[in-house]
Amino acid sequence: MIWLSWRQTRMQIGVALAAACAIAAVAALTGPRLARLAHTGVNLFDQLTSSDRTLFFAGIAVVALVPAIIGAFLGAPVVAREMETGTYRLIWTQSVPRSSWLAARIGVTSLAAAGVMGAITLAITWWSGPLDGAVSDTRGALPTHLTPVTFAMRGVVPIGYAVFAVTLGIALGAMLRRTLPAMAITLALYAAVQIAMPLWVRPILITPVTTTIAFSRSTLAGISLDSLQDTTVTVHTADRNDWILRNETVDAEGHVTGLPGWFKSCLPPVQPVVAGSGGPDVVSLDACLTRLTDSGYRQRVVYQPADRFWPLQWVETAMYLAASAVLACFTFWWVRRRIT
Repeated sequence: MIWLSWRQTRMQIGVALAAACAIAAVAALTGPRLARLAHTGVNLFDQLTSSDRTLFFAGIAVVALVPAIIGAFLGAPVVAREMETGTYRLIWTQSVPRSSWLAARIGVTSLAAAGVMGAITLAITWWSGPLDGAVSDTRGALPTHLTPVTFAMRGVVPIGYAVFAVTLGIALGAMLRRTLPAMAITLALYAAVQIAMPLWVRPILITPVTTTIAFSRSTLAGISLDSLQDTTVTVHTADRNDWILRNETVDAEGHVTGLPGWFKSCLPPVQPVVAGSGGPDVVSLDACLTRLTDSGYRQRVVYQPADRFWPLQWVETAMYLAASAVLACFTFWWVRRRIT
């Protein structure tokens, strides 16, 4: 049965392996230069070319899409195609128990998905390592490895995603007995899970840290001066690689509040005041932030520290693998009890 499972999926697995080899080749050709730049002591972000930044975000997109594609095109047809064509009846009459048949199909497909995804993620994680969290002095920054946009595309969690997508596709294929509907619903459900995870689950996988930070130029992350809303201030923690979950202003009693009315007029103008123009005098930003702190205002920050990257990776991977095991067990039950 293992040989038969391989024969039936070898084309899809071959395409996936070819894609993994191509990605690894690109990483091997372009990665060493980035590693050398990271050790020059010069600001890395400012040395990056537009091609480097394009490849960085392309790597994020690739790791985000590949598990969904594997689940839809490799997992969903495994059982659904047999149901559609009726070939499962022939197989089950050849002294092959349906449980053995299904175990071989799930095992071969899941291992292939894990291997391909592991190779792709290893190459992209190594290539992106020097760039994650790179900050320019004047032109912005790249996301850190703990933020949602990159966390799910690094480390070991993409392997868990791929196995989960495959077992989800197999389970839906067994239930629906139609390949195309199973592929479409696999993509939709996988996308829904991937949206829900960083919004509601990942932030509490490990209890986040809560702290209050005084306002100063050294802790200031940004000031929003939207004319349609109240002015807001955000701060950063000591480690800029921390994942900030909530950034809210509190008063002296610790209650969440908005900034005082005087704060906006206290800020220095965006454009320099021209001498002799008659513009009002304004205090410096430092003095304005000091006044805010002296008035009892603080910023309450809830965050996941950067050193929790690997603990969060392992916990989330374990969750997806456990969900995959549940889906596999459900598929066994469905095939044995509901398919005749």
